Amino acid sequence: MSLNRLVPMQPVKSMPESVVFYEKLGFVVEDRNEEWGWARLRCGDCRLMLDESINLHAGIPRISVLYLYPEDVVEFHRQARTNGLDIPDLDATFYGMTEFRCEDPDGNRLWVGQEQGALGGA
Repeated sequence: MSLNRLVPMQPVKSMPESVVFYEKLGFVVEDRNEEWGWARLRCGDCRLMLDESINLHAGIPRISVLYLYPEDVVEFHRQARTNGLDIPDLDATFYGMTEFRCEDPDGNRLWVGQEQGALGGA
């Protein structure tokens, strides 16, 4: 048995507000249901769901960490800032990645990085 794909579902308080944030990172809405407070987003081959209903269940952890691997982290970072996101500078880590870290409107952590050897002249 094997899996065909994995689609994380982020707990959010306001799906519309979160959609705006993720669109600034380059995601586009594939499907959305206002009544449910749910949306599925895509960026390249990656997908992500946002869901308000998770917050209805007491005791479920509300914070997650996603590690995003863009083709070009320097360009991805530049575009996120151009789109109005307040994100920190890129950082060269001790484990060989060039990355930045930020939070979505609900405190879900996003780490965005690329292996330093894969950077094109950066």
